[in-house]
Amino acid sequence: MDYAYEKLLGKHISNIRKSQNMTQDELSTKLQLEGCDITRSALAKIESGQRRIYASEIKALSSVLSISYDELLI
Repeated sequence: MDYAYEKLLGKHISNIRKSQNMTQDELSTKLQLEGCDITRSALAKIESGQRRIYASEIKALSSVLSISYDELLI
């Protein structure tokens, strides 16, 4: 992935989270319960485009946010 796409994807994830009235803490907790070892800090870095997202995290985000991969990966 390139840097511009990572920033765009992070912003998109942030928007989806906010549209579901969820804080970063709440989302990271739900992801952890799903088996995805991610902290609130790591999630914040993903949302700001400072950290790459892994396939296992994409899978968990899709599940926790109840959205398809197509909806997640713009």
